[in-house]
Amino acid sequence: MTFYKNLLLLLPEVKNPIKKQSLKQKLIWTGIVLLLYLFLASVPLFGITSKSAEYFKTLELLMGAKIGKLLTLGIGPIVTSSIVLQLLKGAGILKFDMTSEDGKFIYSGTHKLLTFLFIILESIVYVKFGAVTAQPGLFFIVSLQLALGAFIVFYLDEVVKKWGFGSGVSLFIAAGIAQAVFIQVFSPFTTDGIMSISNVENPPVGKFFQLFLYLSSGNMDLLLSSVIGPIAITLLLFFVIVFFQSVNVEIPLSFGRIRGQSTKWPLNFFYSGVIPVILISALSANFRFWAFAWESFKNLPQGSSGFSNFISYIRPLSGSIWTNLGNFFTMNIWPHYLSYSLFMVAGSTLFAYFWVQTSGMDSKSQAKQIINSGLQIPGFRSDIRIIEKVLDRYIIPLTLMGGVGIGIMASTADMLGALSSGTGILLLIMIIYQFYQQIARESMEDFTLLKKLMKK
Repeated sequence: MTFYKNLLLLLPEVKNPIKKQSLKQKLIWTGIVLLLYLFLASVPLFGITSKSAEYFKTLELLMGAKIGKLLTLGIGPIVTSSIVLQLLKGAGILKFDMTSEDGKFIYSGTHKLLTFLFIILESIVYVKFGAVTAQPGLFFIVSLQLALGAFIVFYLDEVVKKWGFGSGVSLFIAAGIAQAVFIQVFSPFTTDGIMSISNVENPPVGKFFQLFLYLSSGNMDLLLSSVIGPIAITLLLFFVIVFFQSVNVEIPLSFGRIRGQSTKWPLNFFYSGVIPVILISALSANFRFWAFAWESFKNLPQGSSGFSNFISYIRPLSGSIWTNLGNFFTMNIWPHYLSYSLFMVAGSTLFAYFWVQTSGMDSKSQAKQIINSGLQIPGFRSDIRIIEKVLDRYIIPLTLMGGVGIGIMASTADMLGALSSGTGILLLIMIIYQFYQQIARESMEDFTLLKKLMKK
């Protein structure tokens, strides 16, 4: 273990700030990283052909990637290493003591090492199997560019975690989805890249232009299925998510040495946050990618293998319930909806449990934090084991119910056809809401910036 720990110590890292960052400083760092990400996402790769496999376009949204650009891999290696580590720890193959600083260091270092390995592997595989097509003699040059972009993304994520708000993974996903939603609403171009705001046969992508186009042509069916339906589902999803985000269980805490002083510790319904649905969506995307790579390696027609047939049932159906309404009760439609929903619910619940156990949000870690803060639960002895048992009554049910709830909402939104994608909209709303909550908490500790904002 000493050798392995020394190896992890050699891995380059972003240093923690010397002193606590103010709200203004965190906002500045987060903004700088976001601008850098958007700039890098627009930098084209050198030495590739203009054409890339259209199949890989489906990976862009959830991977924070831009195919054919420097950030072709996006957050893929980071999330893939998280999935592998979560599954290995959950299965008991790898053990980490997340209550000790040494255990946390080994866990985070292992995640970093796995991420580096996946960066190298995926940068080669993406070029080999057609995510981007390298010009003759430039295979390794293109692969190196993909690896460079992924390493930059990894360290930008570390900058956000240590110097800004939340995680870069969430920030990059939100940025990509927000861009896709903006295009879905306001783009005057067709899917072929042709500007068209008056052709019903080849309508623009933007719902804003489609609204006037279908109203003027009197095509109420397309108005309902293509414009009103997706917008209504997106708005409904927004209000449902905000409602459940505000639902929490409040555990009373008192200061052991100061009588009469108490506080409350809120536990959110989505206790594990947005990470579980990111992980299960990324797992599905990885399944699709490896099925594509296997068929390319074997020179098989795309979608012809048994693995691809299985994968087709754990991904969203092409189109929404509105476009498939007439065929909903056929054998080709409802089993697909059912299998996809079960996959999302089961996967989100499983990853919610694993994430809580490995991120320091479990009952034992929280009990230790409460004791170290000089707090206790009224009516119970100030003992870690006792407080852990009390917290188990709340944390475990909230983790499981939150995982089930977020899985149901993601799959339902995909089936009903929210803007961009149901899972994407779910992630966008939850990530923005979590950023809002964190800024609100930070602002209570930084009254200087808050007063300036209020004056303006």
